[in-house]
Amino acid sequence: MDKIREVVAYKHHFEEFLNDQTTKVQDKIFKIIEAIETLERVPGNYLKHLTGTDGLYEARIQLGSNIWRVFCFFDGNQLVILLNGFQKKSQKTPKKEIERAERLMKEYYQYKANEYGN
Repeated sequence: MDKIREVVAYKHHFEEFLNDQTTKVQDKIFKIIEAIETLERVPGNYLKHLTGTDGLYEARIQLGSNIWRVFCFFDGNQLVILLNGFQKKSQKTPKKEIERAERLMKEYYQYKANEYGN
């Protein structure tokens, strides 16, 4: 399948989250990432904008009754940057996880600005 956009991880946060998961969960996460890379319109049950944030999205992974979230954002139209992930244990996404993702997103843009002098 042709890729419409590229998905990359920022620093080590996503990888650490991924390594903590079982093979079954990892496979499911990779399926969701593949959907984000290849589908013109990614379904809302896979990728959803977080209300009240400045461009933060959550990739949604579900296996049976277990739910995981991986925060990400778009850099331009093509690139999706993966941030931290966690297993969701309640209806509401924990504020500290959102704050962490927002901090990482800000850090990414600062790093990029310094790197390319924009």
